[in-house]
Amino acid sequence: MDKDRIEGLAREGKGAVKDAAGKLTGDAKLQAEGKAEKAAGKVQNAAGGVKDAVRDAAKKPV
Repeated sequence: MDKDRIEGLAREGKGAVKDAAGKLTGDAKLQAEGKAEKAAGKVQNAAGGVKDAVRDAAKKPV
């Protein structure tokens, strides 16, 4: 598993916590930060998935 996938998942989780905390406290700024961080984490996770797929494809014999 690529390190970008791991970091992306962690970032998504951190963003989810911020988003939930923002909702609970009524802090729109914190909620927006959480949503942005979740989105960035998803992108990073997807990029790591692409790297994994390329690496796996390169390992397969032709």
